[in-house]
Amino acid sequence: MGKRLIGSFRAPWWLSGPHLQTLWASSVRRTPRPDLRRERLELPDGDFLDLDWAEGGSGPVVLLLHGLEGSVESNYAAGLLAELQRRDYTAVLMHFRGCSGEPNRLQRSYHSGETGDLARMVDLLIERFPGRAIGVVGYSLGGNVLLKWLGECGGGGAPVNAAVAVSVPFLLGSVADRLEIGFSRLYQWVLLRRMRINLRCKVSRVSLPVEAVDIDSLNTFRRFDDAVTAPLHGFDGVDDYYQRCSSRQYLDRIAIPTLIIHAADDPFMIRGVIPEENELGPGVVMELSETGGHVGFVTGAWPWSAAYWLETRIPDFLDEGLQDASRVESAA
Repeated sequence: MGKRLIGSFRAPWWLSGPHLQTLWASSVRRTPRPDLRRERLELPDGDFLDLDWAEGGSGPVVLLLHGLEGSVESNYAAGLLAELQRRDYTAVLMHFRGCSGEPNRLQRSYHSGETGDLARMVDLLIERFPGRAIGVVGYSLGGNVLLKWLGECGGGGAPVNAAVAVSVPFLLGSVADRLEIGFSRLYQWVLLRRMRINLRCKVSRVSLPVEAVDIDSLNTFRRFDDAVTAPLHGFDGVDDYYQRCSSRQYLDRIAIPTLIIHAADDPFMIRGVIPEENELGPGVVMELSETGGHVGFVTGAWPWSAAYWLETRIPDFLDEGLQDASRVESAA
């Protein structure tokens, strides 16, 4: 059984609410972008993945998975890539299909439970960096994908050395319902606006079985996922998609060292989605803070000296797990 601990993050006096934490980190923050190298990875099914590399030294290799409608332009991604590069890691962000600024080629795209591309990417890293320790970090939707994949790998453990998942929507149906309530509807509106724009762009290039759908009517996640996500990816409606792809049911199978960072006040979900300690696999530690919002965790004494706690906590965890793994492999 894993551990559920009280997280060490504390929100500062000037940014104490969940919405302030969430919006500052995603919209107010200005993050310098690290130097990156773009690579297009052609896939056996005729599609592609765009990768952005922050190439460092001889340290471990870390794969980043962004959240819903995220990309390398997301503040959390750019900030962590820069910090990992500073610590001599080689880091790469994998854009989910259709998220790099260009629609993907196939009818299918990505969703909260699609783990095949992650598995392929890990195999690529193992091939390209033999003997180097490998970690994976996933945010929000990317965290759900990561935890589901780790659980699917089972008791033998995934072929990576450490993992971190942040602000994970453990129960997709409950999260969709929460985002239809109160101020949280703003997040749903912003994300769905982007999703509808991208859907229109894709329909203009690829014939989809959803062309008869009134795209403007897809104004909740449940409606969008029922009309678009589920049929494009082989699910029997939205409830089947949410049930099969929610990561909470996979947590007890995770064997490798995995840190889950979560805030109890996350405005994307209710406390009821947060797993109990007895649901965590032997490799899992969950750090649950009372505050932090959704991929927020902003600290600092004053607004003009804001700091981003995730960019310290995540690398510190990886430093411990991956550097130890590198020493073991070197000794072997």
